[in-house]
This record gives sequence, C-alpha cells and structure tokens, in this order.
Amino acid sequence: MFPEYDVIVVGAGHAGCEAAAAAANLGSKTLLVTMNMQTIAQMSCNPAMGGIAKGQIVREIDALGGYSGIVSDKSAIQFKMLNRSKGPAMWSPRTQNDRMLFAAEWRSMLEKTPNLDFWQDMVSGLIINNGKAYGVVTGMGQHIRSKSVVLTNGTFLNGIIHIGEKNFGGGRAGEKAATGITEQLIDIGFEAGRMKTGTPPRVDGRSLDYSQMIIQPGDEQPDKFSYTDTKPLTTQIPCWLTHTSDEVHDILRTGFDKSPMFSGRIQGLGPRYCPSIEDKIDRFSDKNQHQIFVEPEGWDTVEIYVNGFSTSLPEDVQMKALRKIKGFEKVKMFRPGYAIEYDYFPPTQLGLTLETKLLENLYFAGQINGTTGYEEAACQGLMAGINAHRKVHTQERFILTRSDAYIGVLIDDLVTKGTEEPYRMFTSRAEFRTLLRQDNADVRLTPIGYKLGLASKERMDKVETKIAESARIVKFFKETSVSPDEVNIGLAALNSSPINQKVKLSTVLSRPQISIEFLKENSNSVKQLHDSLGASANEYFTTAEILMKYEGYIHKEEEMAYKLSRFENIELFDNFNYNGLQSLSTEARQKLTRIRPRTLGQASRISGVSPSDISVILVHIGR
Repeated sequence: MFPEYDVIVVGAGHAGCEAAAAAANLGSKTLLVTMNMQTIAQMSCNPAMGGIAKGQIVREIDALGGYSGIVSDKSAIQFKMLNRSKGPAMWSPRTQNDRMLFAAEWRSMLEKTPNLDFWQDMVSGLIINNGKAYGVVTGMGQHIRSKSVVLTNGTFLNGIIHIGEKNFGGGRAGEKAATGITEQLIDIGFEAGRMKTGTPPRVDGRSLDYSQMIIQPGDEQPDKFSYTDTKPLTTQIPCWLTHTSDEVHDILRTGFDKSPMFSGRIQGLGPRYCPSIEDKIDRFSDKNQHQIFVEPEGWDTVEIYVNGFSTSLPEDVQMKALRKIKGFEKVKMFRPGYAIEYDYFPPTQLGLTLETKLLENLYFAGQINGTTGYEEAACQGLMAGINAHRKVHTQERFILTRSDAYIGVLIDDLVTKGTEEPYRMFTSRAEFRTLLRQDNADVRLTPIGYKLGLASKERMDKVETKIAESARIVKFFKETSVSPDEVNIGLAALNSSPINQKVKLSTVLSRPQISIEFLKENSNSVKQLHDSLGASANEYFTTAEILMKYEGYIHKEEEMAYKLSRFENIELFDNFNYNGLQSLSTEARQKLTRIRPRTLGQASRISGVSPSDISVILVHIGR
C-alpha cells in the first residue's frame, strides 16, 4: 500500500510541518503522519508568533527557506517590533495571528509542496533493525518503511491533562494522547522524563468591557517576518491590557488545595519564564497585581486568549477569579485553562544534527527535546528535516554554529547542556547577539539556504542586492559631507551641539540621538539617495545605519567569534576514550563520555568541564 519513503515525519505541529516541508523541498520522498488532518499546524497555546529572540528565529527560518515566516505574515492580525527603545540586537518582531487562518495557510502550503504525502493515524512504534530506524508502525497496524524518521510528538507522548482534581489522557484539549513510542525507546535504552506546560481559559470577547482596559495597538508602520513578497498589514486588530488584583489572588488561593501543581499530582517541571497564574501568586507573593493581555484569536471570531492567566485550577475557581478582573465582570468562558504533562527525552542523547545517538536515522525535534514555544520547535524541525534528507542522500551533515544563528545557539544549548525544564530562547543566551540581529538574518543565512537547495535564486538575488546597496549607502555616508546650514537647526532641536564646518555624514550619524531618518529629512543628498533606491530603500537604510552606528561592536564580536572558532574546528572522534585520560576530572570524564561532543568548542561548553580539562584534551591530541 505504501512505497518506501526517504523521510517519515511523525506529528504535524510546528516542528513537524517545517521538517516535512524541508525534506520534501530538498527532494526527499516524504510522508507526514498526524493523528488528525484537521489540526495540522494548530496554535495550541497563544495565537502569536515571534517575540523576544523568538522573532529572530522566525526570520532565520524564513531566510533558510522555511515556511513559518510566510505563514505568519499571511495570517497576521497585528505586527509589533518589540524592544525598539533598545539597541538593534534586541529588536524582536512579533505578530498576533488569526489562529484558524494560520493553520489553513500552513496546510495549503504543505499540500502544494512536491514530494510530500500525508497519512492520518497514530504512530505507536518504530521499525528498528540493527540499531537503525527503518519506519513506523501505526495504530491501525500499518508498517510504513522509510530510510529515516523524524519524531515531533509535541505534548502527545503519554499526555495527561489536569484541571483541578480531574485528570485524563490527552495531548491537547479534545485530542487523545499518543502511546507506545516512549515505552519502546526506553526499552532500547533511551532516558525519558516528564515536563509540564499549561494554557489559559478562552473567553467570549462579546462579554468583555474594553473601556476598562488599556488598548495595545500594533505598529503604525507594520513590518513583516518574511523576506519574500508577503504584504505588510494595512489594517490591524488591537490587543488590550488589564491586571489582576489582591481580590483575584485571594479567590485563586481558595483553589490551591485542589491544584494538581501544589498537590504533587503533576511531577513534570513547568516553564520558568511562562508560569501559571497560581505559580506567580505563590512565587511573587509581594506583588498585588499581574498583567493580563487580552488577545483576539482572529479576524472573524469573538474568541479571546487570556494571556497571563495560564492555570490548572478548578473551572469554578477560574471563573470566579476572572470576573474580578477589570473588564471581565460579565465574562463568559468558552473553555477553561488546563495543565498538560507529557514525556520528553533529555536532548543530550542527540547529536548536533538532532539525530539520536542510540538509533541511527532517528531524529527528534520540538517539545520531545524539552523545549517550549512554536518558534523553538519550528527551527528544530527545519534542521532535523534538512539533516534527515542529507543523510539519506549521503550528503554532509548540516550544522549551524553559535555565531551563525540563534538556531545554532538553541541546538548547541540543548545537545551540550541539556535541559531539565522547558527551554525557551532569550537574546541573553546568545553571546554574539549583535551579529545575530533580526534585520540581517537573510544576509547571514540565505546564502546557506541557497547552497542547500531550500532558498530560491530570487531570494539570493535579493540578498546580494541588499548587501550591495547597503554597502553603497555606507560608502556614501563616509565620503559625503553635510554643511552646518543643512543640519544645525535640527541638531539644536535635539539638544545636540551644532557643527561649525562641513563634516562627513557618518560623523553626524555617530551621535547617539541622531538617526539616518534625521539626515534624510535634513540633507538633500541623502534624500535623493533614498529616493533612488525604490521600494526597498527603508530596508537598505536601516541596515546601513546599524552597520555604521554599531561598527565597533560588530567588529569586536566578529573577532571574538573568529577566536572561538579555533576550538570549533578541532573535531573529537565518537570513540574518543575520555576514561583513559586520568588527568581529567571525574565529572569531566563522565559528562564527556555521555555527551560525546563533536568538537573541542562544544566540549568546553559542557557544564562541569573546566578549562584545565580542555587543556588536557589539547595536549592529548597533540595541539
């Protein structure tokens, strides 16, 4: 009934969709297996993409040739660039999305992808022979063979949903859990654990009083995620901000004795940076209020996502507490919040390609690796799909380093350090974040995506044009002067000291309070240059401004990345006998033997491996 596939992807969440699209677009005959074809790419939690550091990841996925940025743009209802008040390394794009349109766009793009087939069923096990994965076994008894398998099971592996004292099996509200895979992998020798996440109630927007809330509009000039020709929004839907209170907290505390989190019924650790409302009250007892973001679920629905109110307390307690929030006095609930506990596999059991060390041709991506978030899952899926394809076709493995992309930081963190709580990306995790900006993801990664065969020639041409035009602007600013008559009135308005003679444009731009927009408005030569660049002028000007204003920081990070790359280029063999090096600390021997780092650079980032341990290895290998 089934042909033999090159790649089988299990699960059609954000990781699975990107994995299937990547493998198929690269030319692998790919099968995407999902328990429900109607929930492909469903936004299980908040209806939004991007945010701090996550927005950079979406841009990187798009630059490499993935789909998440395009789908996010096509289903956006609001766009915001976060952290505009900070330096460009911190700027992070975020969209509010139409939940149903997001899933529909994803499915449409997948169905138009060549080489991609679909099958609706639960995968209950793997076909394994001689330490290699050769396909999957489904709940209906189908044996589907393949040359590689990518598992992207999300929260479905032995998932248990908790609401107050009630709990029942499920991978998501209204959907059953997946069983069989965890048990089989543990029998082989994999280590598994439990994690927990949660989601807030969904409510009827018609029952809310928005006059008591603070409006949160999108950007006046909205940008977009994708470097392709997707269109920025012309109309946006606002979000709203309100707050909890001491009264709300007191009501919530009445349900703590029935809370599965506090009673010990939930064993898995939840996300540190996205705690439930009961966890916030318990951990931050000195706070008398917490922010609640009221987020619409789409253009044509009244459903509202109550961001900041994730909870697994009993339904009646949730409702009583909600009605004490400003603007929620007459709220009607569509469904309560709940917590979900699920299996994951500590990611130190993976290589940097996301292939498992115990089973060849088996890849893990997404929450199965202990991450949380759509964006973190999607980029892992993209990388797993690329590497599964490349291995099947005997091509070199594809790895992004920490200085290449946030994607490289995320995977290196997971594989090298592991995680015992849901891992979330932050800008602070990246030591080269001035290099890894959201505005230059295409410059960094599209040439790589083009070489891989994922990014089109048209994309590559656009990047080459952007690089050339940005360089031309920088050269113009360093060679062209501006007179006092042109800028002094404007400088005075900004409390910036006047110039007494002609100076180079780049010198004026280097002042902290001066922007390239200011010079465009006050210098005819700059305005003429801008107008000559056409529709992409603003993009080129922004890139050039960052390159000039942060030139010193960028060069410093480039030098640091180059120095650290020495260790990244020293490879360590899989059969390296660390136990034979008695000069290594006991902890270093144990961790190096378990994790089996690919390079000396990766070894140096393992917790418990000291600089002296690295020196011992260097001496041993003759460096």
